[in-house]
Amino acid sequence: MPELPEVETVRRGLQPHLEGALIERVEQRRPDLRYPFPERFPERLSGRRVTAIGRRAKYLTIHLDDGAVVISHLGMSGSWRVEMGGAAVVPGEFHYERSKAAAHDHVVLHLLTAAGERGRIVFNDPRRFGFMLLSDESRLNEHPSLAGLGVDPTGNSLDGEFLSSLLRGKKTPLKAALLDQTLIAGLGNIYVCEALWRAGLSPRRTAGSIAGPPGKPGVRAERLATAIREVIMDAIAAGGSSLRDYMHADGSLGYFQHSFSVYDREGEPCLRPGCGGTVERIVQSGRSTFFCASCQR
Repeated sequence: MPELPEVETVRRGLQPHLEGALIERVEQRRPDLRYPFPERFPERLSGRRVTAIGRRAKYLTIHLDDGAVVISHLGMSGSWRVEMGGAAVVPGEFHYERSKAAAHDHVVLHLLTAAGERGRIVFNDPRRFGFMLLSDESRLNEHPSLAGLGVDPTGNSLDGEFLSSLLRGKKTPLKAALLDQTLIAGLGNIYVCEALWRAGLSPRRTAGSIAGPPGKPGVRAERLATAIREVIMDAIAAGGSSLRDYMHADGSLGYFQHSFSVYDREGEPCLRPGCGGTVERIVQSGRSTFFCASCQR
């Protein structure tokens, strides 16, 4: 499943083409993906102008001039392909390669961009775990897909005091708490492992153990909040995880994987200066956790 930095990279790749564009017509080539498409989906988008493209956690939001919003999730294998000026590019960096096979092109937006160029934005999804839903702008935060999501880790609101308030009293392992989307929205397995390593905290410790007393952040919570914000911003700047050879919107490759400190590095030396430990892999709630037991306490 793509994590927040991958989805943000997709948003930034689509933004120059979609924002301000007129959707001249829409091809919907099947009745459903993970869920059925909204009723009259092509009709409701055709003739509308895109006012903005946003992101909430791992969801893309495409805002239209009539107050409707398309909520798009990539699922396991979904991608948006930009076809402009005779070139086709797939914005975003993903753990698994994204398909370009036309057989898996399920939605095609035919656009007239703000710059007057005609082209297509194509949603491709071989496994069909992605989806597109519609909401009203005024009720977007109440939509079942978005309601209840926690704080976005890219903003300044995620500081030590706020993180302490989220985790105080929780008996679950720290890693499991960080993956809870109702607490922090958009964090996934890769970046939780990386943030915990940067903060020097064990994924097995009790979540509440890093919280300070009420009204105080706690040193560990401050350290972890900073690490989360920094690892997410570093990944966005690098274009996402790019664990294989996938392309940016401009066709270049992303290489954030070369700066992974623990993820997928089982048996390799810990990169923290002076540590001397070895990266281990354990399974928590059915997912691989990579960490260094020597320096993450």
